[in-house]
Amino acid sequence: MKPLAGKVAVVAGATRGAGRGIAVELGAAGATVYCTGRSVRGRPSDLNRSETIDKTAELVTQAGGQGIAVRTDHTKEEEVKALFERVEAEQNGQLDVLVNDVWGGESLISWGKPFWEQDLGTAAKLIERAVFSHIVTSRYGVPLMVARGSGLVVEITDGGTLEYRGNFLYDLVKTSVIRLAVGMAGDLNGRMVTHPGIALDQQELKITALALTPGFLRSEEMLDHFGVSEANWQDGAKKDPNFIASETPHFVGRAVVALASDPNVHEKSGKAFSSWGLSDEYGFTDLGGATPHWGRYFERIKQQELVG
Repeated sequence: MKPLAGKVAVVAGATRGAGRGIAVELGAAGATVYCTGRSVRGRPSDLNRSETIDKTAELVTQAGGQGIAVRTDHTKEEEVKALFERVEAEQNGQLDVLVNDVWGGESLISWGKPFWEQDLGTAAKLIERAVFSHIVTSRYGVPLMVARGSGLVVEITDGGTLEYRGNFLYDLVKTSVIRLAVGMAGDLNGRMVTHPGIALDQQELKITALALTPGFLRSEEMLDHFGVSEANWQDGAKKDPNFIASETPHFVGRAVVALASDPNVHEKSGKAFSSWGLSDEYGFTDLGGATPHWGRYFERIKQQELVG
């Protein structure tokens, strides 16, 4: 029995990386998954990569779910509104899982530049893509959950703490994504829903909003950057030793499946989690049975630096 059979999910930013891994693993668990983003066959986004939401949707279906590709620019309110109107119409108002993984900042980060040298137009575009898009998506997706009284919203970030991430703007948007989960959980906490047609039948909303970070993600872009494939990915550690502790996008995808399958997930609302920490808790593994643990690896590296 697939744990998410009959469930409906939207993965915003499902073109590649964590978004694709999450969509495919939700499909493997039996869910219907709307895969959204800007890159479709014959019409790539300005990032000019080969991955498309069409391919992601095919992979979802191949994994055992139902993948549905819907081209959506999540910075455009009318497109996001139309997306969820379609979900509502096609799924009888059902939405169980919403994953906000829109990023689009690969070409916008100027690593090594302090904040006073950053281009303000670029900063505004990054905030629009990586933060505002999440706000718009939740604004139109969460009401479907409110109407039913339950659901899970996952904000994908990078790093689950307030430790500086090495670039002012990158740190700002990734920390802001965690605050989105905290804020949504705060607004949802204690709210009541009345079921239509049933007088005085009220119950507390069981909508969970949380943030989730992968470790060193072995995404398509990272594989290309190191000049390796998934088959020989370890060779990438010759360029960056930390790559040996990397994880595939499927690992964080299995973390989302574990959360969506947990009847007590609401207890996690408003908090930030990691793929490796949830692996410890729920017992899932990466592809091939691997158990990458960026947390332990990072702590070991820090200790070595202190000693050395």
